[in-house]
Amino acid sequence: MLTRLTTLPREARDTLFLLLVIAWVLLPQVGNLPLWCSALAGAVLVWRGWLTLQSRPLPGKWWLVGLLALTIAATLMTHRTLLGRDAGVTLLVVLLTLKTLELRARRDAFVVFFLGFFCMLSNFFYSQSLLTAASMLLGLLGLLTVLVNAHMPVGKPPLALAARTAGGMVLLGAPIMVVLFLLFPRLAPLWGVPSDAMTGRSGLSASMQVGNIATLALDDSVAMRIRFEGRPPPQQDLYFRGPVMSSFDGREWRPPLFNFSPRGGQGGVGSNLSVAGAPVSYEVTLEPTSRPWLFVMEAAAQSPVLPGYRSVMQADLQWTVNRPITDLVRYKAQSYPIFRHGPTRPVFGLREFVALPPGFNPRTLALANEIRSDPRYRNASNAQLVQLVLDRLRSGYTYTLEPGVYGQHTADEFWFDRKEGFCEHIASAFVILMRAMDIPARIVTGYQGGELNGVDGFWVVRQSDAHAWAEVWQEDRGWVRVDPTSAVAPGRTGAFQRLAAPQGVVAQTLGNISPTLAAQLRATWEAVNNGWNQWVLNYTQGKQLNLLKEIGFDSPSWEDLSYVLLGIIVLAALLGAAWTLWDRTQHDPWLRLLARARRRLAKAGIDSTPATPPRQLAQQVLARYGGGSGSPGQALHDWLMQLELQRYAATSSGQRSQRREIRRLRQQWSALAWPA
Repeated sequence: MLTRLTTLPREARDTLFLLLVIAWVLLPQVGNLPLWCSALAGAVLVWRGWLTLQSRPLPGKWWLVGLLALTIAATLMTHRTLLGRDAGVTLLVVLLTLKTLELRARRDAFVVFFLGFFCMLSNFFYSQSLLTAASMLLGLLGLLTVLVNAHMPVGKPPLALAARTAGGMVLLGAPIMVVLFLLFPRLAPLWGVPSDAMTGRSGLSASMQVGNIATLALDDSVAMRIRFEGRPPPQQDLYFRGPVMSSFDGREWRPPLFNFSPRGGQGGVGSNLSVAGAPVSYEVTLEPTSRPWLFVMEAAAQSPVLPGYRSVMQADLQWTVNRPITDLVRYKAQSYPIFRHGPTRPVFGLREFVALPPGFNPRTLALANEIRSDPRYRNASNAQLVQLVLDRLRSGYTYTLEPGVYGQHTADEFWFDRKEGFCEHIASAFVILMRAMDIPARIVTGYQGGELNGVDGFWVVRQSDAHAWAEVWQEDRGWVRVDPTSAVAPGRTGAFQRLAAPQGVVAQTLGNISPTLAAQLRATWEAVNNGWNQWVLNYTQGKQLNLLKEIGFDSPSWEDLSYVLLGIIVLAALLGAAWTLWDRTQHDPWLRLLARARRRLAKAGIDSTPATPPRQLAQQVLARYGGGSGSPGQALHDWLMQLELQRYAATSSGQRSQRREIRRLRQQWSALAWPA
């Protein structure tokens, strides 16, 4: 099979290589495209490859028109529109693959090339990770290779030669790309990657149903990274606040309907936040969540600094922004580990936090009445009752990732039947029992803990760190954090005692061979990926202006940025022109072309000296490979004779005509097929 591929005609070989490059470019899109689109694209590429191998004619235009009409209808049914990111990428993939079925002329090939470039860029609409960038760099080299190969019309030039030329083009263009990246003004939103759908990976949900966070705990992907200024707080104090749930329908917890005023709130239950002690300053790099939530360590009194967003603190201390976060963002915040919030005296609005739906958890309600009616606890404070329930949790209850499916009465099953659960089961059962004892309580969701990456010094918070805890109201103190999971499993909020997410085959193999090596490789990769996020994806306008400050500008502006960029472009153009003029005066292009031919012939076993003329080289080629019309040896002989003719039989034509003839000979040399 391999021998057959190497002996294919040039057109068939080039077509198969082009199809392979297109498949590589489209492969990362499979998870973002509708299933029918991925299946259609794969089928069309395989069909086109089969037609090429079998030397079959391409389908007629009515086949293409029918497939195009069918895909447009399918796109409308899937996305309900032909506009927007998802529908546009779907149509782009379909058009690219269908265009390969009418790849008859050179013009058609160029259309396919440039559609391939657009499809390559569309991968960044969904992911700007380092892995995506690396794979698309290979795709870029592949597309440039087929583009360079298409400009070699004579013979059967090896693809390796076109790949070397494409690689040289990339290296020559790399300095220009770096300069444009550093200095081209960031004009949001034109610079940003469009994200027009709520289809990104979410961290926590807007509601909490038993089993929801347990699913997230199986996800070991990064939720956010934190860099502290100075010494970080203890790991057990790292509570990053997210949505607060207080409305309960018997199965599902939801945020309150009215949660807008941090001061007064609904019924006087506002934040009333007061802080003490020294603040903790830190910077968060948050992965896309498609939710308008900012996760900050409890409790942040001032708005996090997030350029381009408008943030506000809700009555329950949760920070939100004016639009969903669909791209990687970075913000600075200050939090006070010592704080107090909420009303310190009973108010009407607290009744909302003791409400329970009728008909649910009768045994839990009976337990609450039993505790309340016990003479020992008749005059107990809320804090004493909380301690009583925590003591109950410490004896006979288990923290597990697989608690099974809970029924209608979730709190009853936890307290009396299963006696095991994940943090959401424990927190929900705890809050229900508190409310049944007429103690205001609510659930807070977010992330707890994290681990320090020793390579780059960032704290990594994963989706598996998603957590749920409780807040209980106490007179003279307000809302007090109570983590009932810590009573069941103290290690959950401590260091290195988490339930582990399942690992892949490679991670398991490395872990079995050397756990230390596996952990080090993971930390190194995450540090590299974090560096990509910090210095490439988060290269903002502020960083551009700071760069100008470092090179001597006192108060840089966009105008200064434009002047620097224009100056570099002009300087580069002048240097290029000067080098070209110097190169023409210092080097004879004919001699360089002859030296290139000598080096290639020497690798083939035909030795020569600098004094050997092209005619003698041509005779050596015939003696070694033989002649004959159309043979590679004859073509090489004829080219060498043309080279000698251009030098020694030159007419009185102008210098421009001679340079044009040298360029023609250089192109022919690149396209020559060498004898085996």
